[in-house]
Amino acid sequence: MNLRPVTKADEQQWQGLWQKYNCFYDRPFFSPEITQVTWARFFDDAEPMYALVAEQHGQLVGLAHYLFHRSTTRIELSCYLQDLYVSEASRGHGIGRQLIEAVDQMAKAAGTKRVYWQTKEDNHAARKLYDKIAKHLGFIVYSQDLE
Repeated sequence: MNLRPVTKADEQQWQGLWQKYNCFYDRPFFSPEITQVTWARFFDDAEPMYALVAEQHGQLVGLAHYLFHRSTTRIELSCYLQDLYVSEASRGHGIGRQLIEAVDQMAKAAGTKRVYWQTKEDNHAARKLYDKIAKHLGFIVYSQDLE
């Protein structure tokens, strides 16, 4: 298995994983415009957003999207692992852990001392892994869409 930054040649396979990821989180009708802008951001040097993929036998089987941002509680940037997805057929083989560890390495290289992420409370399979490698701080996430 190969973990690497996404390339423009990955777009079709990435879109397939992206769609499955969004369906997993009950967002099956995600805006094509958001998908296009997200994809473009990975290749824009002015954007602090990045993507790694897991490739096995020429097929993408996982993705991790992360970004760096300022914080009021730290001097250095924080790294938010925004999206993490491994295809159903490839789960249970350590790919999710490897993607998280790869993001950790990218964050360390950028001088960041914190990587964090969120998941749904009922994502029990993923939480088994997360509980082994990270600390749940007890926060509940609230969100509102503004018009």
